[in-house]
Amino acid sequence: MYKKLIVTSLLLLLSTTLLLAQTKYTVSGTVKQKSSGETLIGVTVMVVEKPTIGVITNEYGFYSVSLPEGNYTLRFSYVGYKQELVPVKLESNVTVSISLVDESSLREVVISSKKDNDNLTKASMGTEVLNMKEAAKIPVVFGEKDLVKTIQLLPGVKSNGEGSNGFSVRGGATDQNLILLDEAPVYNASHLLGFFSSFNSDAIKDATIIKGNSPAQYGGRLSSVLDVKMKEGNNKDYQVSGGLGLISSRLTIEGPIQRDRSSFMISGRRTYADLFARLSSDMKDVKLYFYDLNAKANWAINSKNKLYFSGYFGKDVFSVSTLFGSDWGNATATLRWNSILNSKLFSNTSLIYSNYDFNVGFKTNTSAMNFNSHIRDLNLKQDFTWYANANNTVRMGFNIIHHTITPTKAEGTDIVNNKKSRKGLESAVYVSNSWKVSDVLNIDYGLRFSIYNVLGGGLYNIYKGNKLVDSIKLADGKFGKNYYNLEPRISASYRLNSSATIKVGYARNTQSLHLMSNSTGGSPTDAWIGNSYNIKPEIADQFSVGFSKSLNNNAFELNTEAYYKTMANQIDYRDGADINTVPDIESELLFGKGRAYGIEVLLRKKKGILTGWIGYTLSKTERQINGINSNQWYDAKQDRTHDLSIVGIYTLSERWTLSGTFIYNTGNAVTFPTGKYVLNDMVIYQYGTRNADRMPATHRLDISATYERPARKRWQGSWSFGLYNVYGRRNPFAITFKENKTNPQKIDAVQTSLFQWVPSVTYNFKF
Repeated sequence: MYKKLIVTSLLLLLSTTLLLAQTKYTVSGTVKQKSSGETLIGVTVMVVEKPTIGVITNEYGFYSVSLPEGNYTLRFSYVGYKQELVPVKLESNVTVSISLVDESSLREVVISSKKDNDNLTKASMGTEVLNMKEAAKIPVVFGEKDLVKTIQLLPGVKSNGEGSNGFSVRGGATDQNLILLDEAPVYNASHLLGFFSSFNSDAIKDATIIKGNSPAQYGGRLSSVLDVKMKEGNNKDYQVSGGLGLISSRLTIEGPIQRDRSSFMISGRRTYADLFARLSSDMKDVKLYFYDLNAKANWAINSKNKLYFSGYFGKDVFSVSTLFGSDWGNATATLRWNSILNSKLFSNTSLIYSNYDFNVGFKTNTSAMNFNSHIRDLNLKQDFTWYANANNTVRMGFNIIHHTITPTKAEGTDIVNNKKSRKGLESAVYVSNSWKVSDVLNIDYGLRFSIYNVLGGGLYNIYKGNKLVDSIKLADGKFGKNYYNLEPRISASYRLNSSATIKVGYARNTQSLHLMSNSTGGSPTDAWIGNSYNIKPEIADQFSVGFSKSLNNNAFELNTEAYYKTMANQIDYRDGADINTVPDIESELLFGKGRAYGIEVLLRKKKGILTGWIGYTLSKTERQINGINSNQWYDAKQDRTHDLSIVGIYTLSERWTLSGTFIYNTGNAVTFPTGKYVLNDMVIYQYGTRNADRMPATHRLDISATYERPARKRWQGSWSFGLYNVYGRRNPFAITFKENKTNPQKIDAVQTSLFQWVPSVTYNFKF
């Protein structure tokens, strides 16, 4: 049945393009930045003589457009770059590759990375392309420009708490976000317990977040895709940049290996708060720091083939003398081959490695104990882009991921651990088409077919009502339980007039990896597990409708979207679950369904000396799981009713830029104790309805100022000054409970807050 459905879908997708294919010749090429040779993503290529025909460059800077024989003029435009007009005489297929001049390197006056009317012309929904220059101006804790912190200021994206880099999107949990760095999955995108993200902004070229309505080439998560791409490196000249801050510093070096043909980029970052802490006699044995390294190299074999290699390594270290120590981190590597097979067909082949692990150790005079876990992936991915004609762009491909998952296991002096790694094979094939039906109607549609195979090498227990009923031991290399899912996606935009568009969309996503966590924000010791005989793939169906409008000659942009999402096979712990010492965590799990719905509003000012945005989200997220809350609906732990963010960036003069952010959000849903009793001299708290209580609301104002020093020959420098939490609001990080000292019958709630005021000073340089 599945084979027939796939074949039918492929025929439907391709028949449209074949029927409409009436062109004779194709002009194609690559667009780069003139000063560095970096390829540019999302450049608009328009045909002046046919203003309704146009394309944008893909994620590798490639474009292709087919036209009848004749003379044309191509207009290349990209915000912040000088527009170029190129005459083309089409008598055969031709290649036109150009380099655009970066005007913002002379004077940065634009903060938007998008075409002025992208929100009107594209069918994609819930998609935001982030600008790294804009992110650099937004004040954050410790003054470190942060990609993930910027994402959390967008509607529909919710921070998981004060100081946390975890986020939830449209009611999804932290693990339901697919985070990619040069196509490699990043399983924990935070440093220093969530105060920094894993992404060094100096090494990042482009970042896009897609909230649920992702194209068919993405899969494996329910809620969102954060697709981050590293810089390729300057192939024209050598360049050094970096920054010195109060608790961290960073350095980036890039340049040509062979001028105009190959280049490299290396970027490193480290915190050094632990070095200052050691000046105190009480803290001399404490270690608390992180470091990370990004590296990338590319080589143009010829005009049609290019090789890339990129890698990332990050590690956090926390220890107290020799008694306690912990470290965790990510490592990724991507080997990619881009090939222009012909003027209409572009190929990208990738071999990807990803690893996340953590280790925690305790030691006494007589014993030692270690906890460790990891997830390791090997991924083969093939993607084709076919520019069928001026109105149809088809993407198709496949990917195969081999997962090796080692659950949290304890090893020690008096412990014999028999836990083994579990393995799974996650595969998918997909096809999609971006179809420009007319001047006012655009449709993106596609289909993804995903498979998850439980592989041998471990023991799988089968539970019914949390009671063990059977066990299956699979030998290495053997296939066990198999799961198959079809994932259709479609979105459409209809242009009402020159300044307004309505959009609708539907997408099904599935997820076969699950993060076992009992907190909202997550921690490094949270463990991933795959599908099993008890755990089925999570499934989400999202319906959305939106309205976009440009105002005041594109100076303002208004985007609103409403969504309704249903979720199947959701996972939660049973009441009283023992997740730290239980031999098999699956015995503590319950399964059910969920729903999330809401409305998002984004008003953005894109032009002038004052730019920024106001984002607001009104939403609800619930779960219904048999065995919890008498089988009734209850609030999910990431449920928050209101989220408001206000961002302003004001260009005071050629040298000074001021910026500020204000955020307000409803507190997370939590479960507080309703009573207590004493058993064997131990105080045991009794809890009521799951997530029936709320943390206090969070609100905060942050400000910063940036001073650009006059350039001296090749040296460019700037100072950034910031104050996090201007009015000293004590926002909740955690709430704990203890017995009242004067009245043992009462329980006191104690709120822990992290930061009241955090000043920051950073010096950035480039030469």
